[in-house]
Amino acid sequence: MEWLVPIVVALIGGPLVILLQRSRKENSDDHAIVMEKLDKIDSKVDKVDGKVDKHIEWHLGTKKKKATK
Repeated sequence: MEWLVPIVVALIGGPLVILLQRSRKENSDDHAIVMEKLDKIDSKVDKVDGKVDKHIEWHLGTKKKKATK
C-alpha cells in the first residue's frame, strides 16, 4: 500500500504545479504589458510637462512686458 502514496501525490500535485506555472507565466506577460503602457504614459507626461513649462514662461514674459510699458 505504501507504493500508492507517491502515485496519488503525483496525480494531485502534477496538475497543480502545471496550473501554478501557467498562472506565473501569464502574470509575467501581464506585467510586461503594464510596464510598456506605463513607459508610454511617462513619455507623454514628460512632453506635456515641457509644454506647460513653456506656456507658463510665456505668460510670465507677457506680464513683464505689460508691466514695463
